[in-house]
Amino acid sequence: MRFVVDPTWQRFGGVVVAGSPIRLFRLTSAGTEIARALELGADVAPSGLTDRWLDAGAIHPDPHHLEPGPFVAGDVTVVTPQLGGGPAPTGRIVVDDGSAPPIPGATLRLPSNRGPAAARNAGAALVDTPIIAFVDADVEIIGDPVAHLTALLGHFHDPRVALVAPRVGGEARSPLDMGPTPARISAGTRVSYVPGAVILVRRAAFEAIGGFDDTLRFGEDVDLVWRLEQAGWRCRYDPSVVVEHRPRPDVVARLRQHADYGSSAAPLALRHPGRLAPFRSNGWTAAMWALVLLGRPLAGAAVGLGSAAALVPKLPDVPPRAALGLAVRGHVASGGQLATAVRRAWWPLAAVAALGSKRWRRWGLLALALGGRSTVTDLAYGWGVWRGVLRHRTVDPLLPSLSRWPPRRASDPSHLRRPTP
Repeated sequence: MRFVVDPTWQRFGGVVVAGSPIRLFRLTSAGTEIARALELGADVAPSGLTDRWLDAGAIHPDPHHLEPGPFVAGDVTVVTPQLGGGPAPTGRIVVDDGSAPPIPGATLRLPSNRGPAAARNAGAALVDTPIIAFVDADVEIIGDPVAHLTALLGHFHDPRVALVAPRVGGEARSPLDMGPTPARISAGTRVSYVPGAVILVRRAAFEAIGGFDDTLRFGEDVDLVWRLEQAGWRCRYDPSVVVEHRPRPDVVARLRQHADYGSSAAPLALRHPGRLAPFRSNGWTAAMWALVLLGRPLAGAAVGLGSAAALVPKLPDVPPRAALGLAVRGHVASGGQLATAVRRAWWPLAAVAALGSKRWRRWGLLALALGGRSTVTDLAYGWGVWRGVLRHRTVDPLLPSLSRWPPRRASDPSHLRRPTP
């Protein structure tokens, strides 16, 4: 089987630093040979070590060299929930989610609008193929959707894979677009969720966890992925296949949509505590940025440099320059993540602070400027987060998450532990 290494991958002899979140792997001589083969793009037999790297997000199946899976196009049924619009597309199970007037040609009609989760579940109940392709009505796929998505079926060659998602384009900096890099899908990682706009799901896994939670109006796709992961399944993101999602027709509708996305944070947090943290960092980096924000840039710089220097002796197998680079990149990435948190989950608090502080006004404006074209929709998302927080009486989606650094090391591949999301 052929894999590609993650962009985070760095190897220093018998030590690999990679993954999301970053982990350090100490290798035996056999593990070093496997790492070298991966870097050369050679075929590598699946093993306990490649499994651990897959689960850590350090490597990914090469989408252009996937082995033929056990499934073909005839093993896939497309299910589409639809509310309003034109006649139902042919060649798929279309569930009319209580439209008025009814959708002509729909396979099934719900008596009232119950939301996409309930509509997808109703359609899935009619499926007898091993793979279900959930494709939303506002997704544009030229030609046969199954033919377009067939390239993703190779991922199911791995019996632990339950869900595969393509890249969703159609809107600049859309929250539905998870970017150009393949990834595992797991909370607290670079790709912590995928939208339900288009996903392929192993029916046995879908049924084993009870399908979508139809009590969720929004965020049901995030919840599905996390429950699959908690049940021991793998979920993969493969951007080599791209579909187009039609954005809302006007600005008001788009802002309302993003606010609805944000409103899912609180109910999701009640089901998955700690997984909705708007800012994730280690304690040293968080302390550095806290000092900078409080008007102590020299003290913040000292903490940042000190923590970077302290990392060097803790990673004796990593060259000092590389260890310093890891720390600096971590500090910079956390700064960008902090700005995003200010624009999204924390902007009401930042706005109150800005009323009485010129410094906080400057920081707030900088955070808004860094958002570029997505700033307005980020603010709408944050409005939805607070609406959900107040309605469900939980502050979990507003709380940061701090971790330790450096990560746990292992001296032998057989002792490497599956990372905790």
